[in-house]
Amino acid sequence: MKKILSIDGGGIRGIIPGMILVALEEKLKRESKNPGAAIVDYFDFFAGTSTGGILTCLLLCPSEENPGRPRFTAREALDLYLKHGNEIFKMTFFKRIRAKLGLAGERYNSMVFEGVLKTYFKDTRLSQLLKPCIISAYNIELRKTHFFRQQTAISRGDARDFYLKDVCRATSAAPTYFSVAEIHSLANVRYPLLDGGVFATNPALSGLIEVTKAFNQTRINDIFLVSLGTGRSRRSYDYEHFKKSSAMAIVPAILDIMMSGVAETSDFFLQQLFHSAGKTENYLRIEPDSLESIKEGLDAASPSNIEKLVALGDRTVSENEGRLTVLARLLIEEQKHGANTKPWDFLKAVRSFGSF
Repeated sequence: MKKILSIDGGGIRGIIPGMILVALEEKLKRESKNPGAAIVDYFDFFAGTSTGGILTCLLLCPSEENPGRPRFTAREALDLYLKHGNEIFKMTFFKRIRAKLGLAGERYNSMVFEGVLKTYFKDTRLSQLLKPCIISAYNIELRKTHFFRQQTAISRGDARDFYLKDVCRATSAAPTYFSVAEIHSLANVRYPLLDGGVFATNPALSGLIEVTKAFNQTRINDIFLVSLGTGRSRRSYDYEHFKKSSAMAIVPAILDIMMSGVAETSDFFLQQLFHSAGKTENYLRIEPDSLESIKEGLDAASPSNIEKLVALGDRTVSENEGRLTVLARLLIEEQKHGANTKPWDFLKAVRSFGSF
């Protein structure tokens, strides 16, 4: 069975799937009686968008001392948000005034964000990741989707290989929050990219298509998909306020509505696909049912809101304790059966199959 882990976008709300990953990794260590067990050991393929793309890169980033093992535990991946979230989403006085006036320009200093990414990833490349993955972005000049694929970086070399810090910068370049990411491949090919959340906030469907396309004989009943969300927004927007606001002032709201809609649509389609195959148990979606207890903006990274996000993440873990235990046991059992096979090795030679 091919096991996929998908992680949604959602800005600072990445704390929520981050805490779920910490809980799952701890269960894997306990159930397997292996203190060195890591998330990367138990999934065959990973998909991430925006903050989910960052978490994916953190989970798959190789250790400098031991390239066959992950550099970061799930808890260390979560620490990026807890230690640097407020720093990344800190708005200067001048930018705050511009934002209130509805003027164009990035809200946050991209250089601060890039500095944090550089600290974590250094010069690690996409091709060096421990497992195959797909991370989404959008090319604003070519007007087409762009997928960062570890397997394509290996097969096509420098032309499609990138520094991880650039991959993470591109997939999380949310419009109005950060400037468009102008990055270059290792062969110095230029890519002007936006946040992948503009079309795939929930990248699970992208991951599923990637796997079934790569494996011509693979069917949905041979796939187990775990999808981690950052919470469904139930916030309503006032009609009169929306009507009277300037176009620039409502861009964040439009982005929020669009990204929430895309995530929910992907979840619905996946439920229907697995139901049609008679394999509803092979699709697991975990996210908070409500975000009422927090400020849910992508950039709501004040110390007090980060504390509330941690509390919400902890509550989500508690509410899904049984499901996570069953998941950990299933992953451990599957790993035992597939320990001597490497069904994904051939992906190193698979070429990109293009955009959707």
